[in-house]
Amino acid sequence: MLPLPTRFAEIILAFAPLFVHRSWRHAQNLLVGAILTPGQRTVTSVLRIIGRAQKRRFVNVHRFLSRAAWYPRSGSRILLGLLVDAFAQRGLVVLGLDDTIERRRGKRIAAKGIYRDPVRSSDSHFVKASGQR
Repeated sequence: MLPLPTRFAEIILAFAPLFVHRSWRHAQNLLVGAILTPGQRTVTSVLRIIGRAQKRRFVNVHRFLSRAAWYPRSGSRILLGLLVDAFAQRGLVVLGLDDTIERRRGKRIAAKGIYRDPVRSSDSHFVKASGQR
């Protein structure tokens, strides 16, 4: 792991409870690499930036991404808390919600159905779209 400034390390360490010890090492490297990577943030770009593209066991990082058990909702809660602390320490917080339908297909997609598409619909024109709410 690269040595980090204290404030930067505090932010990354906020996500540590989401992972078990073995997978946290991989997650920590990926988080730092994703922050430092310019342009498109692919796994290969992240590995290249942190100096692990030529390592023999780089496949472990890909395995971590497909097999590690972690909870995205808990991660989003931590991220929201960090953002509110950083940008809205006092006062009212106004959140905007996007109700655009996610158009994905496949037999493993849950909550798939036919919904009213709010982006393409108007008061006089009703558009249905299949996807995930």
